[in-house]
Amino acid sequence: MSVHTLSVLVENKPGVLARVAGLFSRRSFNIESLAVGPTEHPDVSRMTIVVAVEDLPLEQVTKQLNKLINVIKIVELEPAVAVQRELLLVKVRADATVRSQVLETVQLFRAKVVDVSPEALTIEATGTADKIEALLRMLEPYGVREMVQSGMVAIGRGPRSITATAVR
Repeated sequence: MSVHTLSVLVENKPGVLARVAGLFSRRSFNIESLAVGPTEHPDVSRMTIVVAVEDLPLEQVTKQLNKLINVIKIVELEPAVAVQRELLLVKVRADATVRSQVLETVQLFRAKVVDVSPEALTIEATGTADKIEALLRMLEPYGVREMVQSGMVAIGRGPRSITATAVR
């Protein structure tokens, strides 16, 4: 199986997310990452869907997605021609004895501290899935108290816009 990143432009209407996710579910595909948000057009949302599946079943799902009335456009974003990022918020145990070491790790990964308490630091990091994973491995020995990670968001490189040609 190979990992595919789909950028799906949809009408910004209730129920669209459920219909799109349901289509993947009916095919027994596990969505590894899903992020949805507005675009530069208020009536259009962009779904970034990461799924591990073979090429032929993905083509069938893409055809079925195109049949959904609220789907405007689907583009597969290859990693080489797209900018892909995830967001991580992680709360790490960082009392006085280890705080400087945790701060060094944060700087090394170009992350930033967004909340400080006497016993913990909350860190914000953005980057590729590999970078986020590496940061978490480095912070693990200090004690990860809580974390939340967004799904991947991605956009094609260069001046072309998929929304410019897709929005009516």
